[in-house]
Amino acid sequence: MEQQEKKPSKIEQAAEDLFNFAIDRQDVKRLMENLAAEADIKRTTVEYELPILKIISVGWSLSYYLTDGPQKEALANLYWTAINEFSKNLSTTTEMMTGQKIDYFDILKKRLDIYVNALGQHPDAQDPATVIGPEFARTCGNSDDIFTFMTGSKMFMSTIGRVKEYLEEIKLR
Repeated sequence: MEQQEKKPSKIEQAAEDLFNFAIDRQDVKRLMENLAAEADIKRTTVEYELPILKIISVGWSLSYYLTDGPQKEALANLYWTAINEFSKNLSTTTEMMTGQKIDYFDILKKRLDIYVNALGQHPDAQDPATVIGPEFARTCGNSDDIFTFMTGSKMFMSTIGRVKEYLEEIKLR
């Protein structure tokens, strides 16, 4: 007897799509290629922080763009559960390769707190990217580096823009 594959619900599919988008590194590679040579920053730090910013920007977008309701909560829970599993695997792999124990999900939570706190300190900001960009540069080690500021702003704006488009396309927004 053939088993029928269970088709994921609209929310399950959306969570999977958003998770896959969040961990895709093509835009990280593009932003790193375009980071000005004169940027006064450790490039490896920027390359490490960009995927973190992308993952938390996707999660932040769900809260920002979706109205309160069961779909928002369900989608956010599924997304963050997938990110948590991904983080566990990444942490385990990193520990096996380096011998150092890390908790990638904890790193994500701490960065999210940093960015949310920065946004909270600037409630009148017309554009969240004007807060996120400088905070990204500070997190990378040089809050005065305009190139890093712009790289973080681009990642944030691109990510939240694409999440918004996706949510509209699947009619969740």
